[in-house]
Order: sequence, then C-alpha cells, then structure tokens
Amino acid sequence: MKKKFENLIYSFPIQLLVQHIRSNHFLILIWAIITLMVTGLLASHFGAQYLFLDPEYLGEVNFWSFFLMGMAFGAFFITWNLTTYLLLAHNFPFLATLNRPFTKWSLNNFIVPLVFLIILLISIIRFQAYYQGSGVTQIIYDLLGFFLGGTMIVTLVVIYLTFTNKDIESYLSKRKNKPPNLEKFLAPGRRDVDIDTLVKEKPKIKVLTFLTEKFKVRLVRSVEHYDSKMLLSIFRQNHGNALIIQLASILLLILLGVLIEHPPFRIPASASVFILGSILISLAGAVTYWFGPWKMTVFILLLLGINWITGVRNFNYNNQAYGLNYENEKAIYSPASFDKLIEIDKVEHDKDQMINILENWKAKQKDAKPKMIITCVSGGGLKASVWAVNVLEKADAALNNELFNKTALFSGSSGGLIGTAYLREQYLRASKREDADMYETDHIEKISEDLLNSIAFMIVSNDLFLPWLEFEKGGHMYRRDRGYIFEQQLNENTNFVLDKTLEDYKQDEIDANIPLMFITPSIVNDGRRLIISSQPVSYMMVAPIGINDAESVEIDAVDFGGLFKDQNAKNLSFTTALRMNATYPFILPNVHLPSNPQIEVLDAGFRDNFGVKSAVRYMQVFKDWINENTDGVVLMLIQGRDRSNDISADESKGIISNLFDPLGIAGKMLRLQEFDHDTNLGFMYELLGEDNFDIVRFKYRPLNKKEEASMTFHLTEREKQSIINAMDSPENVKALKNLQRILGLDKNVSPTLGIK
Repeated sequence: MKKKFENLIYSFPIQLLVQHIRSNHFLILIWAIITLMVTGLLASHFGAQYLFLDPEYLGEVNFWSFFLMGMAFGAFFITWNLTTYLLLAHNFPFLATLNRPFTKWSLNNFIVPLVFLIILLISIIRFQAYYQGSGVTQIIYDLLGFFLGGTMIVTLVVIYLTFTNKDIESYLSKRKNKPPNLEKFLAPGRRDVDIDTLVKEKPKIKVLTFLTEKFKVRLVRSVEHYDSKMLLSIFRQNHGNALIIQLASILLLILLGVLIEHPPFRIPASASVFILGSILISLAGAVTYWFGPWKMTVFILLLLGINWITGVRNFNYNNQAYGLNYENEKAIYSPASFDKLIEIDKVEHDKDQMINILENWKAKQKDAKPKMIITCVSGGGLKASVWAVNVLEKADAALNNELFNKTALFSGSSGGLIGTAYLREQYLRASKREDADMYETDHIEKISEDLLNSIAFMIVSNDLFLPWLEFEKGGHMYRRDRGYIFEQQLNENTNFVLDKTLEDYKQDEIDANIPLMFITPSIVNDGRRLIISSQPVSYMMVAPIGINDAESVEIDAVDFGGLFKDQNAKNLSFTTALRMNATYPFILPNVHLPSNPQIEVLDAGFRDNFGVKSAVRYMQVFKDWINENTDGVVLMLIQGRDRSNDISADESKGIISNLFDPLGIAGKMLRLQEFDHDTNLGFMYELLGEDNFDIVRFKYRPLNKKEEASMTFHLTEREKQSIINAMDSPENVKALKNLQRILGLDKNVSPTLGIK
C-alpha cells in the first residue's frame, strides 16, 4: 500500500502539477482567469461567461461556432504543453530515452487542462439546457463540434511532430554518424542545460512512474548509461520545433486579422480569448526560457520599451474620428476658443435656428399647444440598445404611432442611444414611403445581433500588433482597428441604414421629420462633455447665465460642430459619433480628435449615463418657448438598469482593501449620477411648473432576477427575451398607461399593438 501511494505521489502527472504550482505562476494564472470567466466569477456583469457557454459565429450558435471554439482551445492546449515542455523538460532526463517524448509529456501534463475541461463542459451543458432550452441531441451535437475542432488541431500538430521530432531510437540508429551540431538548437541568451549533472547525480525532481499512450503505468528507467550529448540534442531539437509552432501560430493570427474584413473570418469571441491566452503563454514561456532568473527584470524592461516605442511618432497610433480631416491645421482647444464659441451673437443665432426647428415641430402637431416629449436613454451595451428599442416600440404603439412625431429631442449614452438612433432612422425611412410600416422588420432582432466577437478577435489579431492596414472614409485614410470593426459590424447588423454623416441628418431635423439627437461623449482631458449634433448648439455649452456673465458658471461642454468646423465636422461618420458615445475603456479605443492640445473622448456614461444633463440644459435654454407654445414637457426616462436601494456594509475589509478603496465609493458612479439628476429634475418642476412637467420612467427590471441581461455587446436568446418581457412588469405597464393619460390617450391599448 505504501509503495502504491509513493508511486502515485511521485508519478509524472503529479510532479508536473507540483512544478507548475511552484514555478509557472503566470501560466497557471491564465488558466485560472479563463476558468473564472467560464464560471461567471469574473466579469459576469459584462457577460464574459456567455462567450464560452453560448459562442456565436455568423450570427448563430451551432455546431460550427463550437467547432471554432474547440479549434482555438486545441491551439491553447498545444501551446500550454509546448511552453511547459520548453521550460521544464530538461528536469526530466528520462523523457529523452522514450519514443515520442513530447506526446508523453502532453499526456502526463493532463491535470490542469482536464480540470478546466470538466468545468467548461458542465457549465456549457447546464447553460444550454436551462437558459437556452436546448435538447439533449442539440447539446451533444454542439459538444461534438467542440471536441472535433480541438482534436483536429491537436492531431495536425502531433502529425508534424511525428515527422520532425527525433527520439532516442533515431540517434541510436545513427550512432556511427557525426554527432549533431547542437549550436543550431540553442536559443539566444539561453545558457546550456547541464545534462551531465542531471544524468550523473540523483534527480532533484523524483519521478517513479509515468503514463504511456495506452494509458498504462510504466516505471521510469535510469538514464545514466546514455550519452549526455545525445540527450541534450534530443531536447534541443524538440525545443526548436516548439518555437517554430509558436511562431507559426502568431503569424496565422496576424493573417486572420488581415482577413477580418470578411465575416467568415470573424471567429467566436471565446476563440479569441483562447488565442490571446496562447500568445500570452508563448511570450511568458519565451522570456522565461531565454532569460531564466532575469525574467522579471526583462519583462519590466520589455513593457517600458514597448511603451517608449509606441510613443515614438513613427510607431504611435491613436484611433481617429472617421470623416474628420486630420491634415488641416488643428483646432485650438482652450478657454479662449470656448469664449469665441459662446459669443452672444453666435449663441442667439443658434437659438433662433433651434426655435425655427421647434416651430416646424409644432406645425406637425394636431393640438394648438401640444405636449412635447423629450426622451433620455441610458447606456449599458446591447442590453440598453434592446431595452430602448423595446420601450420605444411599445410606447409608439400605445400612442397610436405618434411617439416620434411628438418627440422633440433624444439624448442618452452608449448602447441606449445606438438603439434609439437605429429606430429613429427606421422612422425616417418609413415616413418617406407611402403606406410604409416601420415595423415590418424585427428591429429588436437586428439591434441585438452580436458585436463582441468581431471586437474581441480584432484586439487579438490586429490591435496587439499595432494596426497597420488602412481604409478610406469620407475622402480620408484611417487605420483599421477594433473601432473600425465595431462600426463595420454595426452597419452589417443593421443593413447599413446608419452609414451616414452628421450632415445627412441636418435638413430632416430642421424640417422636424425626425427628433433632434444630442450625442455627448466625455472628454478625458478635462472632464467636459462634447455635444455632437447636426445642428449648431453653442447654447448647450454653458448654463444660460454663463452667456452674459462669464464669471458666474464655468463652461462644462463643447459644441463639436463649432470647434471642429475647419476639420470638416459635418462630414463625421454618424456611426463614429455613436461609437464615441459608447467607448467603454479597453473594449473600444478612445477617439483622439484633431485639436491642439489633442483631446480624446470616451463613453458618455462617465459624465452622464442617462442623457439627463443634455435634456435639462435644453429645457432650461428654451423654457420660454416651451411655456408659451406647449402644454408642457413629458420626459421619458428609459433606464437600462434599476435603481438599487440596498445599503450594504462590508465589515470584513482588510487593510489592503481599505488601501484601494478608502472612501468606499468606488463603483458607485452611476448611483451618484442618479442623485445628481434627481436634483436637476427637481429644479425643472420649479422652472416649468409642476403642471407642465411630467416624468415617465421605464426601468429594465427582469421578471426573474436570475435572468438579468449582462452589460455587454453580446446577448443570449434568454437575455433578449428577458428584456422584452420586462415591459410586462407592473411598474412599466403603469408607466405606459401614465404616458397615455398625460397625452390624452387614457384608454386600454395593448402594449404590443402595432408591433410585429
């Protein structure tokens, strides 16, 4: 019994696991991070687990999407074994005496991959059966695709190694030949392995047994009688092949990045994660293999070097706003420039133009003093997009398809405004065709199509190597990166209906054919908001008192069209404006604008995730016209998240937690914005009068808390259904009836009336 226990403890698989835990911390960390993502313990709020449990390819979750994920996992598995073989194989000289040493290494190095596979398979089966309602046959079919994909990649590598890797038999058969030239197998900077010591002395890592390809346990043989140079040549030759395969993997990844313009090459996001993991494992292994104990120093120097090189002009790359002219003289971004933009004459001219638009809007209303609807939509990825479209469709049906006609302004953030912009475009197209039905297309299906796969793969295959391919837009050349592919995928998902410029919407807004839209990304440099509109909006840059008294309040926003007039602001791609408004860090690149100093912008949600600031400023500026010409304002708040009134206290926080979160306020940004907005809205009751101002809130609150949709650019079918069903909640049904009552349509109208 003692002997069996000793054989188990000192078996090759167990000793490999011990070595990984002892030495290969970074490699194990990569497995751990992916495992946490699969189980939903990491980044679940962004839907990271769904990338693995519900992989999507060409808009479908099926055999082929799992097959591609399996291929990527197979590459990840092979890279893991190749890298660990490079780093540790010389510590086990008995391997060189075996046929197919790398195969036996991979077979005995099974514990970490097997644990991950078990967790992954259980998670996939549970998710597909419970959340997607898939049958047993479909689940088996999908998993078959995963295993076939992984097996294919592993088999191809094994075949290559079978014909190229040399084992002990190969060298014994050529014993009389000239000894091999070992120098060609030496990696730069890597000191030679002291095989003589490993052969003659008792091994530091004790191994008694190992597994064969037939899953039989065999005892480890002594290697003392073998020529140490022969053993070294076997390891070197195997190492050379491992490096060749790793280099080929990176080159293949770059090639796929070049071909990403074509949808079939946009693999599932989960496959992208596995490929990224493969690259990180390869790089970590290469640094460790070449530099040994200097690895941490080299790693730090490497990061500093990359940071310096990418800061050099010829290597520096920043994402740009497509349509703008970056060759002209840069716009001056300074307080003096802001003052010129809000000169009294200019502001009055812009206000007069807006009043003309409001008059055109009023002329299209049936009542002499109509109710004005202003709609604010919150951010939150595709969840917010689908929720905005869902609410607007149901509200339009409840108002006898008069919602868009009665709405004067749309504002908001991120995904919510993307969905709103898409539906506004569909309304415009339908209004220009006789007897057209804007709901003849399933808009929720269109706007909910995946955006994440293309972004994730573009990061791995292109952005990590610095974007170098270019494309033309609006007469100017730009680099292709994840910002580009986001817009390309959005256009493909929506049949390119949003592939326009700001100028394309100008006249339709002037004629009140569609509501105005304010797109307001945040400026990183100073925290101001950038107001992007087809119309001149200098009056939105500061509170009205600031126009006449510059010392009273500070300018807190910038009119995009005014500041970048000479850089062809009107030619800005509309999808770029929407992307700037939805630029969540790391997921999409910050957009750098042609200004001096150069400013960069990101998600509107960092200043106003609900669009309320823009709505309040607009009502404040035009309050006199509103009070004189309307029966009041109805502010529709379409919120992709519900307010949380839970108050929690973590009494178990340690000194490190307190060090990183001294105020306990991290992660409360949206909650703080809600309090700020309530304060502003309270002032609006005073400004317009309680009888002339109403707020109607539509909140995404899933009927089943466990089915709450994640804030990401990928949604599952169950999540989409959860968002659609949320309109049936008592609070939202009440809000819909309240909207009808305020607008004089207080009657029983089905929330789904007019929606196909």
